[in-house]
Amino acid sequence: MDKLNAVIAQLTGLAISLIVLGVAVGIVFGDAPFVGAVLDNVLGFVNTLGDAGLVGLLVAGYLMAKLD
Repeated sequence: MDKLNAVIAQLTGLAISLIVLGVAVGIVFGDAPFVGAVLDNVLGFVNTLGDAGLVGLLVAGYLMAKLD
């Protein structure tokens, strides 16, 4: 079980790194073909959380707590 948790933690870290890279490339170069619409997806997610009000704030806090 510890090995599975370690693998999941590594994959989550990799996914977060790729998202950050995609956002950075999207900001610097615009719509780069290999990152697709990462920036649009992240902004859509943030808008969805913002529209959800308090529930969105709680979900965002939960997600941030899980990333630490």
